[in-house]
Amino acid sequence: MSTEPVIIDATELILGRVASTVAKRLLQGETIVIVNAEKAAISGRRLSVVEEKKALLEVGHPGKGPLHPRRPDQIVRRTVRGMLPWKNPKGKEAYKRLRAYIGVPDEFRGKETQTIPEANAQRLKCPYIRVEELAKRIGWTPAGE
Repeated sequence: MSTEPVIIDATELILGRVASTVAKRLLQGETIVIVNAEKAAISGRRLSVVEEKKALLEVGHPGKGPLHPRRPDQIVRRTVRGMLPWKNPKGKEAYKRLRAYIGVPDEFRGKETQTIPEANAQRLKCPYIRVEELAKRIGWTPAGE
């Protein structure tokens, strides 16, 4: 296993494609940091994506679970977790090697970042919504607002 984390900039990348690629790399033993998680894209019409997520938030018992994330970085982490064999020890170990951040933290500023060319949102022929906008519409309030 490598000790130096791979830094992936999620700006203008499709969330599902990023998640599947990152999940494969995590299972191979890499440590991955996703920066600018709020700038990832989810394909689909804005209203339908928001309504689908709001319906999912109503599932479960309040305060007891299942708990659904509203922060952009946690939405990205949960999406990657859905692509991992979470109930196996191998999947849990892989998930522990994943970090996601809103923006770029000081410790990773100026370091080389990677992108995933096949996940570029410019290739989409349909509308999309950013994770940040989705998070705001389902109840997340950024710290500065």
